[in-house]
Amino acid sequence: MTQAAFKTFKITLFLAFSTLCSITLIFSGVTLSLLPELPSIEDIREIKLQEPLKVFTQDGKLITEYGEKHRTPISYHEIPTDFINALISAEDNRFWEHQGVDLIGLARATTQLVTTGRIQSGGSTITMQVAKNYFLSQEKTFSRKFNEILLALQLEEELKKEEILELYLNKIYLGHRAYGIAAASRAYYGKPVSQLSLAQIAMIAGLPKAPSKYNPLRNPTRAISRRDWILDRMHSLKYITLSQKSDAQAAPITAKYHAPKSEVSALYAAEMARVKAKELFPDDTYTAGYEVYTTIKSQHQKAAIKAVSTQLVNYSKRHGYTGPESNIDINEELEKAGDPSSLIKHLKDFRKIHHLEPALTWSSDNKTANFITKSGELVSIPKEKLTWARERITTNKKGSRIRKASDVVTAGDIVRIYKNEEGDWLLGQIPKAQSAFVAINPKTGGINAIQGGFEYHSSKFNRVTSARRQAGSSFKPFIYLAALEDGFTAASIINDAPVVFQDQQLETSWRPENAGGKFYGPTRLRQALYSSRNLISIRIVQTLGIRNTIASVKKYGFPEENLPKDLSISLGSAAITPLELAQAYSTLANGGSKIAPYLITSIKDSTGNIVYQNPAALIKDTLLNPSSITPSEALSENTYADQQLTPDDLQSITDDKIEEMNRIVDPRLVYIMTDMMQDVIKRGTAQKAKTLDRNDLAGKTGTTNDQVDAWFSGFNSDLVATVWVGFDKPVTLGRGEYGGRAALPIWMDFMKEALPPYESTMPQPDGIITTRINPLTGHRALPGEKDAIFEIFRSEHVPPPPEKINTQPASNTPSSQPTDVLDELFN
Repeated sequence: MTQAAFKTFKITLFLAFSTLCSITLIFSGVTLSLLPELPSIEDIREIKLQEPLKVFTQDGKLITEYGEKHRTPISYHEIPTDFINALISAEDNRFWEHQGVDLIGLARATTQLVTTGRIQSGGSTITMQVAKNYFLSQEKTFSRKFNEILLALQLEEELKKEEILELYLNKIYLGHRAYGIAAASRAYYGKPVSQLSLAQIAMIAGLPKAPSKYNPLRNPTRAISRRDWILDRMHSLKYITLSQKSDAQAAPITAKYHAPKSEVSALYAAEMARVKAKELFPDDTYTAGYEVYTTIKSQHQKAAIKAVSTQLVNYSKRHGYTGPESNIDINEELEKAGDPSSLIKHLKDFRKIHHLEPALTWSSDNKTANFITKSGELVSIPKEKLTWARERITTNKKGSRIRKASDVVTAGDIVRIYKNEEGDWLLGQIPKAQSAFVAINPKTGGINAIQGGFEYHSSKFNRVTSARRQAGSSFKPFIYLAALEDGFTAASIINDAPVVFQDQQLETSWRPENAGGKFYGPTRLRQALYSSRNLISIRIVQTLGIRNTIASVKKYGFPEENLPKDLSISLGSAAITPLELAQAYSTLANGGSKIAPYLITSIKDSTGNIVYQNPAALIKDTLLNPSSITPSEALSENTYADQQLTPDDLQSITDDKIEEMNRIVDPRLVYIMTDMMQDVIKRGTAQKAKTLDRNDLAGKTGTTNDQVDAWFSGFNSDLVATVWVGFDKPVTLGRGEYGGRAALPIWMDFMKEALPPYESTMPQPDGIITTRINPLTGHRALPGEKDAIFEIFRSEHVPPPPEKINTQPASNTPSSQPTDVLDELFN
């Protein structure tokens, strides 16, 4: 080497060393300035991924999710090996070798910047992306990149590679509101990541680079190109064989959007749960991964929805056909295509509602109407199954009889069709009437099923909790209970005769009638209830007095401010919600104890810890399972605080004691009333329910004036269900649409599915005596008396023996008053 060359070499070496020192000093200075601002690695162990609010049934089935980010965290050992290999092949093939920073990748990114003048790739490793996604912004600046590098180095020192991958795969955004691979697998393929094929794995592994650009739903061509490139990389890195690569690259796109899958449709319940969760955890309701567990039973809920939807459609059909939902001119398109399948596009804006599918009328003639469904199925319905579809002119008036199928539908009509239980296709329509349904466990108060209307998405108004309607005769059992408390018996005779009430201020008069307009004279209380005699209810309230009546009925949970302060209360003029009525009927079903209906049992956080326990559920569980919680904890939220329970009490209380603590009425009266209400089904206004072939069911129909509201509430010892049917704007349901026709079938359909095969009968309490009576007088029957019947009484109210009837002093109880004396009182 010449002297000049050596001198040049020394200068070059010095400059290189100086440059290296400068870079080192600069890097060290930047590092020292940035390190204090970097988050602690310990913070990443505490960080919480945003997860949606989830609502579940009591048997653990998902009802729905609330939240912008759909995420289901997954642990490393749950991730398929092929997925890890696909991701590493696509994003960071030296992941297992580097220490958080890939110098080769950074050099490549620097070269691109120098040659093109712009940043094309960041040279980021998976570790660097974790650092950025969890702690840093998305801006492309040198200071952020330095932070990213420093934090990545720290991550690699503190965490295992597997932990870093787990963090990455749970955080990344993969399109369609899916964050993390578990959510993406559900969103694109509707199944867990463990069930994905190799082609599907590679498709999702291609999304982190650009979720929109390589989305298989929006850009299938680019998505396939990205997938196939990843498969090539996996093969070149010896993760898969040539055969596996070829098969996966030949696979078609199978992705389609799957909304978060609901296992049970209970959206009215879910909304109630959401409101409660928002009230309890207002700051992070939809991001902290809370899980709300409700009292909803999935099978009961399914039965309720099916019953409501089926019978509302049946009601709608009874009053005529309201016409197609839309109509299109298909002649021109048919001339071009000649194939009805080309018409399916016109159904895209019509969603299936319960069992009602949208369909386009393809043709109709004298004998048959032909339709095409969204799925492309061709359906024919004969004229004989269309005869119900006479034009609806008004609720009580229909058009001419159907003589041919084309009288009902014509080509281009968009209508609703459905299959019946026999598998036959029928024409249907979306009903305009609404219904409210609620089923309650009468022993606990837990709501097992709730449907606040025909369909949630059509109307989110929850009629179970918010619609106050007149209860009609379904309110009468509580009037009769007030009478029994006052000394009446099931055998008391009251005159079912006309009565007129004058209102001098308004110069009007009130002439109440029975439903059929007839009057039946002296009638036993039992018979009056199962026949739903209005005049007798009025006479009872007039005897008891308005104030006493209200004092008696309000204890069942009816708000006093909604109870009318006049005789109309006897006919059910009180405006109450279906939930309030179901609560009151629960007292009958459980033997006389008041319960408070509730929906939420508990709420858990994302780690499974209980952060809220419903006090009603808590105290029930505590009293029946004392070891589950300490007495002091239970007493802190004790719903029975007015009972002044001590920890010692808490350890010894039984289920019967719980009922006794909340008892609001003599169980003997409840037993008698239940027996009377069983006659409503056996021989009264709800005889249709005899087809259920059970002896443990009791209930009461209810109908308001002009059939504006139709009700049925019924129960056995294990289950109470209340049904209301009507229009949101109070108008008549139509002639003949009494509670036994409009509401009872919904209750029957539900009970048929919900009740177990065994019967659950209320046990007879002590102090009940059964004796034979004369059905015309209510007196104890003479020995061998013809036509005598059995009746049940409280022991102190058994009618005296026949030979003592005339020698006993007159009683003050209404049950012993002669009919003519009652007439004097009432007229």
